[in-house]
Amino acid sequence: MHMIEYIKGELTEINPTEVVVEVNGIGYLLNISLNTFTAIQGKKEVKLYVDESLVTGGRDDSYTLYGFYNKQEREIYRMLITVSGVGSNTARMILSATSATELVNIIASGNEKALKGVKGIGLKTAQRIIVDLRDKMTQSGLIAETFDAGNMGEAGKLDTNINSQTREEAVGALTMLGFAQTPSSKVVTEILRGNPDMPVEQVIKQALKLIK
Repeated sequence: MHMIEYIKGELTEINPTEVVVEVNGIGYLLNISLNTFTAIQGKKEVKLYVDESLVTGGRDDSYTLYGFYNKQEREIYRMLITVSGVGSNTARMILSATSATELVNIIASGNEKALKGVKGIGLKTAQRIIVDLRDKMTQSGLIAETFDAGNMGEAGKLDTNINSQTREEAVGALTMLGFAQTPSSKVVTEILRGNPDMPVEQVIKQALKLIK
């Protein structure tokens, strides 16, 4: 049962992994994917569709809100977390490494290799995602979606003038996703040397594929 359908209000804080949306004097912290980050950048007012994650047991209970820029991304997220071995953070990482339409195409075509390219996804989990979700996506009409490859951009000329703000945001996002700071910093620096003007969300997407 889901209590919150969406949160609409002023976007007061934003980074590639989380936002704060203020509604009637209350600031709601929502975890987001890179796709949502890209979609809402530069906006003052946002409406984010919500999924609530309540984890009980152990020493601490936790209540976490995940925000999505449209219902389709939330629907895909909810499908992903039904797969054995895919938790909230893994689902968010998948939706940060690929767009929603790319993921639908990957599952429709059975492209295990593309899913296995996401950090933390092994072959068995990739196969399970495809087997478990292909029928669900077909029934819900998602699999009729067209594939949008997205242009990652070509590597530009080497440039040591690395954008420090982009670098900090990208490394911060990767550490929030569970990666160690040193390898994250190394990979982000290498990406920005080749692509000094690359937007932070693209830097993170590339880093998710390269980081060890």
